[in-house]
This record gives sequence, C-alpha cells and structure tokens, in this order.
Amino acid sequence: MEPDLDVAVVGAGVAGLSLAYRLRRTGLTVAVLEAAGHVGGRMASFRHAGYTVDTGAEQVPAHGYEQTWRLLRELGVPHGEVPRVGGPIAVWRDGRAHAGVADPRGLLTGAGLSPRARLDLARLLAGAARRRALFDPDRPEDTPVGLATVAELAAGYHPDVGDYQLAPVVSTFFGWDPARSAAAPFLALMLAAGPAATWRTYADGMDTLARRLAEHVDVRTGVAVREVVAGTDTALVHTDGETLTARSVVLCVPAPVAAGLYVNAPAGEREFLSACGFTPMLKVSCLLDRPLSPTSRRQLYALLVPAVERGPDDALGGLLADHVKHPSRAPAGGGLLTLLAAPAALPELLDAPDDEVVRALTGAAERYVPGLAGATVANFVHRFRHGLPEATPAALALRRGFLARPVRSVDYAGDWMMLRPSSEGAIRAGAMAAARVARLDRRKVSV
Repeated sequence: MEPDLDVAVVGAGVAGLSLAYRLRRTGLTVAVLEAAGHVGGRMASFRHAGYTVDTGAEQVPAHGYEQTWRLLRELGVPHGEVPRVGGPIAVWRDGRAHAGVADPRGLLTGAGLSPRARLDLARLLAGAARRRALFDPDRPEDTPVGLATVAELAAGYHPDVGDYQLAPVVSTFFGWDPARSAAAPFLALMLAAGPAATWRTYADGMDTLARRLAEHVDVRTGVAVREVVAGTDTALVHTDGETLTARSVVLCVPAPVAAGLYVNAPAGEREFLSACGFTPMLKVSCLLDRPLSPTSRRQLYALLVPAVERGPDDALGGLLADHVKHPSRAPAGGGLLTLLAAPAALPELLDAPDDEVVRALTGAAERYVPGLAGATVANFVHRFRHGLPEATPAALALRRGFLARPVRSVDYAGDWMMLRPSSEGAIRAGAMAAARVARLDRRKVSV
C-alpha cells in the first residue's frame, strides 16, 4: 500500500518550511503540518492597526548567515527589503544607558565598562578573533573553550565583562542562564554575526522569510500532531483528525516537543533530545501613540538591563524600540516597544494572567522610558514555553554522536540541533535533514 506522503514535516517554522521547500524541488510529495493557525513559529509577526509586531525573533545579521541569504536570493527577496537595524544597543549602568554593546566601538566609548574591564574585553575578543577558524558555529563542540559555561569563561576577566556584557547579552537575546549555558556556541555565533551595527531586519516583519517559503509548499495549519511512530519502511503520524503514513517524517519542532511526539525514538537519540533544553521567552509589545525610546543621547534600538542593576521586584531584562529598528513597525507618529522579561522573573510570570505580566514589565520599564504608560494605546503578551534552545555543556558533549546517528524513517530539524538559536541554525538543520531524507529514499529505491 502506497503511503499518503513521501515526507511529512511537523512544524511550520523556518526549519520545517525550508526543508519542505528543498524537498518539493526534488519532486517528492511533502506536506507541512502546523498546529498553529499561522506559519513562522518563533519567527512570526502579526499586524494590528498599522503596527507590525514581531512576536519572536527580532533581527538577522548580515554576516554568518550564508544559507539564510542564499535562500532569500532564491526566493527573490530584494536586498532592500532586509535593511539595517536603526540605532545601537546599550547597557544600563549607574542610572543611564551606555551604547556600544556588541560593537567594537564600545571598547572606545566605554559601553558601560571601566577602563580595566575594557582592556579585558578587548583581550577576550582579540584572542577569539585570532582563532576565529576554530570557532565554527556548525561545530561548537570543537572550539578552544571546550565545555566551559559563559560564567566560567567570564570568571577569567574583570567582573564587569561578565556582569555588563556577556551575561546581559546571553540573558536578553537568548534567555540563557550564564551559569548553565555553554560559552562555545555563544562565542561562535557572535563572531560569525559581526558587529551589531551591521545587523539587519525584515522591513515587512520578521515573518517575511516564512511567508515567502510557505508560498511554495503545502502547509496545513491548524493540524496538531499528537504522536509519531516509526516503522520499518514508513512512519505513522497521528493527528486529531486522521492518521497519515509517510516514507519519512521530520520533526521540525523544539527538542522537548519532538521527544514527546516520537513515541519509539531510539534511546541514543533521546539522550541528546533530553540534553537540548529550551529557555522560555516572555515579551510584551507596547503600541504607542508617539515614538518613545530609552532615555539616551543617541536613539537606541535596544537596552539591556543587567541582573546587577535590577531591584528585587524588577522583572525587566531588556527592551527594544521596534520603530527605531525599522520605521515600518509603527504608523506615522507612533511607536512600538518590546519588553523582555528577565530570566529570573519567568518562573513566576510565564503562566500569570496577561494583565499581571503587562503590569510587571511596563511598571519596570517606566524607569528607562519615562511616560510609557501615558503613551500606550494597547499591549500584547507573547509567550513561548520553548523559546530558545539553550546550549548546555551536556548537549555540547553529546552532539557529535547525535549527528552520526543512522538514517531512519523519523528524523529531526531545528536550530537546537546546531546549538545555534537563529534562523541560520534552523535552515542549516533543514538542509541536513533534506540530505538524510534523500539518502533514505535512495536506499529504498536500490533495495
């Protein structure tokens, strides 16, 4: 009996959509099954009253994202539709914002660091740059820093380097705990991405890539997959409404979700899935009647609030001025801010009612953006229980063995496989999965 599909792709994030796009071009019958009512996953956006709100990812670097840019060219996305992010990134210290985070110019301007700390940060960056070839984002398990955590790496330098640079960046942009997260993937990613001044965004929303890919593939939204069972020649996909058979199933969902769906996953694969934890993400979008941004001598794109600067009840880890990122994010005369919950506040706030989340984050943000309450016309809360893959030392140690696993009827794709929380990691994982599906298909044909 012929299966219903050659390949069933579970999840319509960038990993699943880019995988389906590749496989469809080889002539295979492919369907993407997505539980949500829209595509994009953690690169989704929505539109409301002239505002374009990015619910997950915020920017795309110009460097180190080779496969992303190649895919954009294939899809006919003009370079002008991916403009530079407006404004620098700053860190809050001693009552004011200090610009220059994630930018070499910060070594000159200070970026919130003491002179001694600036020298130590320069030493860290220069040492990594000299050995750049050893910091391959595709092989983070092979870098010179081994299995050291971000906190362990920072301990070798002035305390400000960790407190006002490394920890705020990994906590705000990745949601990572510096004491639990491996330094190697972080350093490799930052070296590849280059200075923040070169980072870009999608003018029409961060879901641009997902929407363009979805135009070329069969996407079935509102279809929740409940269970996947691998067989010898095919696999079964159980949804709420039906059971599909496919020669291959690729789970393009966060590792914890994949572990829950794949009921007969081999023990060796489960070990890596268990090690690939995810940090949650909680954001509040503030739609404003005027373009407010953090108080600073320069108009800022992002402000990071270090843990050492937060009070015991301060739930804010950072904020983004989306109308500075790109003017298309807000209507003329308006503004849009994104407030990011601090990792320490997530256990209490993640499941709290929306109004409680809004009060906690907007109340804390008034310190950095005076007048926020009076300018706000609407708030939206965005929750991702599986927000970003956290590259732990345990996952780093197991990754090489996981990548060498045999080809089977059920496979995976996602940025967590690369220990690289980004669209580039997702697309590269999709390319790896496409190659494995092709190997499985050729093997069956030869038999």
